[in-house]
Formats: sequence, C-alpha cells, structure tokens
Amino acid sequence: MNHFEIMLMIVQFAALILVSPLIAGIIGKIKALMQHKVGASVLQPYRDLRKLMRKESVVSENASFLFRLVPYISMTAMLLLAAMTPFIYTGVIAPYADVIAMIYIFTMFRFAMVLGGLEGGSAFGGMGSSREVMMSVLIEPSLLISIMTLSAMTGVGFDITDISHSINSAGATAISPALLLAGAAFVITMVAENTRVPFDNPDTHLELTMVHEGMLLEYSGKGLAMMEMASMLRLTIFMALLGTMFFPWGTAMTMSFTDLALSVFVMAVKLLVIAFGIALLESTVAKMRVFKMPNMLTASFALSLMAMISLYVL
Repeated sequence: MNHFEIMLMIVQFAALILVSPLIAGIIGKIKALMQHKVGASVLQPYRDLRKLMRKESVVSENASFLFRLVPYISMTAMLLLAAMTPFIYTGVIAPYADVIAMIYIFTMFRFAMVLGGLEGGSAFGGMGSSREVMMSVLIEPSLLISIMTLSAMTGVGFDITDISHSINSAGATAISPALLLAGAAFVITMVAENTRVPFDNPDTHLELTMVHEGMLLEYSGKGLAMMEMASMLRLTIFMALLGTMFFPWGTAMTMSFTDLALSVFVMAVKLLVIAFGIALLESTVAKMRVFKMPNMLTASFALSLMAMISLYVL
C-alpha cells in the first residue's frame, strides 16, 4: 500500500464519519416535507451532538463501571466498521475487511447496547434490551447469508473489498435473481438493524413499543452523544454497503482523479436515493406490533436463503 492509498483510506474513513449526521438530518428533513412540515435543518444532528458533548453525564447510582464503558465500546465498534467499509474506492482496505469480522463487530455493538440498557437499571431499558436480543436472533443470520451470497457469486472469498471490487467490475451483468433476493434481504435487515419504522420509531422514546430509544433512556451528556453518533454511523455504513455492493456501478476501482470524482458523485446520489426510500417508508408505513417483528425478519432470512439457493438452481 503506497502513501496515496493510505491517504485515500484516511479520507474515505473521515468522510464516512462526517457525513453520518448529515444523512440523519436529510432523512428527517425529507420526512418533514412529506408530512407538509418545515422540519429542522439538515445540520441539526451536528448541533445536537455538539450540545450533548458540552453537557455533563448523569449516571444512575445502580449502574456499574460498564455503564460508562458502553458508549466507548459502541463508538469504537462503529469506527472499526467505518475503516472496513468500501465507500468511494474499492481497493483501499484489503485484506482487513473480512465479512465474518464485520458481522462480529456488528454483534459486539449490539451486545454493548443491550448491556447499556440493562446497566441503567430502568424498566424501559430492560424492555428495549430484551426486544433487541429477540430481533438479533434473525437479523444476524440474514445479514450474513445475504453478504455470503455475494461472496459465492464472485468467488473471491470473504474479503468485503474484493467482493465489492468484483461486483462493480461486473457492472450490470452482475444483476441476477440471487443479487436481487440478497438485496431485498439486506434492505429489510438494514431497516431492522437500525431500528427504523416499521420495527421501531426513532423519533420518540415515549412509546411502549420502543427498542433502540429504550436502551438509551438512562444516558446523557457525552455518553449519549457517542451512542447517538454510533447509531448514525451504523446507518450510514449500511447505506454505503447497500450502495456499493447491491447497486454495482459507479464505485471507483482505480485511483485516477476522474474515477474518484465520479465515484463521489455517484455515491452521493445513491445515499440520497436510499435516504429518500427510508423517509418514504417511515412516512407511509405504520409501526408493526412487537410480536409481528419475527415474521418480517423470518421473511428476510428466507429471502437471503433463497438467494443462496438460486446460485445453484438457476
């Protein structure tokens, strides 16, 4: 890896982090416009994070040292994933971005969130944590199989960079029933993993059906800022993976200025389209009942399994 590749890796890593609050702000703005409201500025998440970083953290007397440690674990996990995610260029991070490692890091983040919800000692935190564990049983297999389908399609092993490079090299010829089924499973998994509607309502913590917000109720100040930033970064990472691997065109495969500039433009369009789709989903679909969540997650698992099977049947 030469100096230019290292610099490009750092720029890509920083861009993914810095754009995450903006993506959250854009989704909120689009949702407000769809509901005929003015809505907050797309820069509001940055202001919220800055405000939280200036506040003092208040910790429950029932919480142990793990309560304070969870935000750092969550943020570290997402920073590791941001460094492993192909965003603008597909040839920077090999051979470090292993699919299995990425799934384990996502699991570590979820475990930290669940532990944080339980450590707070509140009833809502325990409720949110229990529901998060219930959902994770079906989220992780679906996520793993959908990405493993792409690995089987390309035959390049488990490296996420090689998978992305092979998919983008194939371009439109990579579009197949397996890719479409795996993409559908990945979209459902992305919505569930990031606890968006219809699985959870990220705009409120006042509902008895909450999942993600319930685990954050006891956090404040810098701890809450890190947890919120980690959640925004998680959504952006999923959107980047969706745009890079399941829409196989536009990502730079060389380090020429033209390819990189085109990749930045194409990725921006992909992120805006995905953000619009998330906002449209949350504006038109009602939140489902908690006991119906496994049905939707089972459908995601079935789609990912069908994607893998179709490689050997069709």
